[in-house]
Amino acid sequence: MTTSAEFRYGVPQAQDWNALTDDAFRALVRDDFETHYPVAQRFPPRRLRWSENKDWYLRLAAKGWIAPAWPVEYGGMGLSPSKLLVYFEEQERCGMMRFQDHGILMVGPVLMKYGTEAQKRQYLPGILSCDAIWCQGYSEPNSGSDLASLSTRAVRDGDDFVITGQKIWTTLAHDATHMFALVRTDPDAKKQEGISFLLLDVHSPGVRVRPIRDIAGTEEFCEVFLDGVRTHHTNLVGELNRGWTVAKSLLGFERIFLGSPKLPEYGLLVLESLARARGLLDDPVFNDRFMSLKLDVAHLADIYGHYAAIVSRGESLGQDVSLLKVWASETFQRVADLVVETAGPLGGLSGNVSIGDETLNPLATFYKARVPTIYGGTSEIQRNILARQVLDLPG
Repeated sequence: MTTSAEFRYGVPQAQDWNALTDDAFRALVRDDFETHYPVAQRFPPRRLRWSENKDWYLRLAAKGWIAPAWPVEYGGMGLSPSKLLVYFEEQERCGMMRFQDHGILMVGPVLMKYGTEAQKRQYLPGILSCDAIWCQGYSEPNSGSDLASLSTRAVRDGDDFVITGQKIWTTLAHDATHMFALVRTDPDAKKQEGISFLLLDVHSPGVRVRPIRDIAGTEEFCEVFLDGVRTHHTNLVGELNRGWTVAKSLLGFERIFLGSPKLPEYGLLVLESLARARGLLDDPVFNDRFMSLKLDVAHLADIYGHYAAIVSRGESLGQDVSLLKVWASETFQRVADLVVETAGPLGGLSGNVSIGDETLNPLATFYKARVPTIYGGTSEIQRNILARQVLDLPG
């Protein structure tokens, strides 16, 4: 039996990455990504499924590079804020889009903060090895961004909680092995009370996943039906009926990553390639708009670094982190709108189109930019949070 002293999360790090200069660390990461990341998967027009990109992320997991922001003692790389930004920048430069990373970005940090020692030992190793792939059970058909109005119920029955309800817009749930879910455990409590945070196995009896086909013809989102699903009471994270506190912490983690400059920077690369193909890079009118967007994205990267530093220090994010998601998602939409406009008549065609010497998919960028202002809390919800909880404006 493994003793406490012998227990280890993840793969030991090859060295102290923070002892390197930022330039030396960038060179090391860039060389690894450029050498090993599949060329065919760079800047994909849609979110890749786990069956398509798992080989790369299993390689990162085996190398110990799957959780760059996690502390070393929990199996992460333990990167400082500056090194973390370098890591993300090199991912973005290489065209490495997100995988099903809810475990790395959300469940792991929440368990480190609110989980029991048993929960950490049970779930963190699987997240680090990618043996467990997580999805988020938050939104419901009649709730949307108003998470406090959720109606999925969980009732204690002996050693288990029995969950009944429905979740929707669950990203890549058809690839997931586990779900973290907000459920109502006290139906008589006030709106934001009586909610608990539970973990469950997606392969449990009573779980049914149905993909949703979107306007682009892809199936990134799913409905998840929960019909008498049992999960052991030890899968309760935090206190019973106090899941809203856990959820707010997780939403803070989510909003910083949803506020990453990754998508707007990707959009700028598409826009630049398109402009080059159409001979517009020397056009003063186009350049004025292009440089304005580049400045917006550069400023986004600066403020993102500020919030990344807070997370890396282990401090709690304030409600003002909502501005990050608004900024990132709406900037990406402006970039995508200019992509379609610059493509002219070809901007309305689906699939790849040939423009000059380039083969591009302008409409894919447009489609990709529509949803970020909705998921993770709509821009309207984020502005309400900023108005009421940061600026103390009247409701």
